[in-house]
Parts: sequence; structure tokens; C-alpha cells
Amino acid sequence: MSVPHGFVEKLAELSSAGRPFAAVTLVETVGSTPSDAGTKMLVDGSGLVFGTVGGGKVESKAIGHAQELLTHADNGAPTCALVEWNLQRDVGMTCGGVVKLLFEAYNFHEWRIVVFGAGHVAQALVRLLLLLECRVICVDQREEWLSKLPHSPKLRTVLLPEPRDFVSELRPDDYVICMTMGHKTDRPILQAVLDRKVKDAGFELPYLGVIGSQAKRKVLVRELIEAGLSKELAEQFRCPIGLPLGSNQPGEIAVSIAAELIQCRDAVRA
Repeated sequence: MSVPHGFVEKLAELSSAGRPFAAVTLVETVGSTPSDAGTKMLVDGSGLVFGTVGGGKVESKAIGHAQELLTHADNGAPTCALVEWNLQRDVGMTCGGVVKLLFEAYNFHEWRIVVFGAGHVAQALVRLLLLLECRVICVDQREEWLSKLPHSPKLRTVLLPEPRDFVSELRPDDYVICMTMGHKTDRPILQAVLDRKVKDAGFELPYLGVIGSQAKRKVLVRELIEAGLSKELAEQFRCPIGLPLGSNQPGEIAVSIAAELIQCRDAVRA
């Protein structure tokens, strides 16, 4: 049987969105079964997203198994499984056929980097990051700058009048960089991130950086404290960012930041 119409497009859409999901393929059948080999479906944490592997009890059991795989994959378990079910004995159906299903979980343990800003340094940094095994999200309020970024399935661009509104979509394992038009646009994003840390004890980013100098850092810390954050919390970000190498050219700044991101990632994994 050919791949169901729209399956590849939906899989690509879910993959690009970055949220965990599972693909389920009926790879083999013996005897009387509700569907033919080759049927597919996509499942996320909320249930069936697309397709079918036969409906009824076997599909319900497959959805539950896919969601269980997603839960375990999130804790570091294998993300692929091949199961064989006797429909009468294992599923509780009257027909006595046998099905073999392949379960594959996607979008787990990804290295996701969120860049606020799409200016000159961000343009260089995003292009460099796309050479690595990571996914990049670039958020900006300027459509003309976002449109200059390269097209890539590993890159998602987000146009928002208020980039800080994207903070609610950040994941606890995101690596976050603020490099917007300047201090006045960086601070609201930084404050939104730190405010979220106050409200959500499990929200601990492995990397939170703001481009700028030591002088900018002092101003940011002072303003965050004046806004009501504790001194300890107000200091929980990196500024300047990047390893101490290279010049002030956008490309070399991008290299120094990418190197620091890799260094931080390796330390977290270790």
C-alpha cells in the first residue's frame, strides 16, 4: 500500500513544530486484520493526529502504546519499537489475525536554540548554527530581517510585534539568546524569562545570554532589581556572551557564541 495522502506533509509539519510525536506503521499482517500492511498514523500526547491503522480496538491500543513510548522517550528510553499483537489474545478482538506495528518517536532530546533578534550578528549566527545538529527558532518584530534568513527545515522564524510574547513557548531545555535591536528591546525579553522562572520552579534554562558588554550587564541587573526581581535572580544570565576570541565582526562574534553554546551543551550532557 502506498503512503497515505498527506502523511509526509503532516509529518514534516509536526517535525518543524518541534513538539514530540510518534509515527505508527502497520508493517505486517497475518490472517484477518482490520487494515492492510502499510497503513500509518501520527500520534502526539493528546492522541491521534493523522491517519489510521485500522480503527477500533487495535487502533486504540496502538495510540496508547505510542503515547507510552512518548512518555518513556522523554525520560531517555529508546524511541523506536517493533511490536507483534495477536488480535484475539492481546487486543481482545474476535478475529484471530496478527499485526506487527512499528512505533517511532520524534523530536526528543533535540538541541533547540532560540534567538531573539534577526539583525546582523543573528544573521551570521543562525547560518552557522544551521550547520550543526540543532533546531533554531528566530524571533523578531521585523519581517524584512526575518525574510533575509535562509530557508531550512531546521529553522523556524517567528514574527511577533512583541517578541517577549514568545517566552511562554520556551521549553526548559532551550538555549536562549537575546540579540535584538538594543538594550531597550532586550530587557523586556530577559525580564519575561526571569519572571517565568519565578512562577515555574521547573523552568531552568541551560543557557540564557544577552549580547553586550559588562557595562550593559550592570545596567540590566540594576533595572531588573528596580522592576522587583531579587538580586540573585537578576544576575542569572550571561552578558557578555561568546568565548573570548576573535574581533567585533558579526561573523567572528557568531563563531565565538556558537563555540560557547557547544561548550555549554557538552557540559550539560556530561
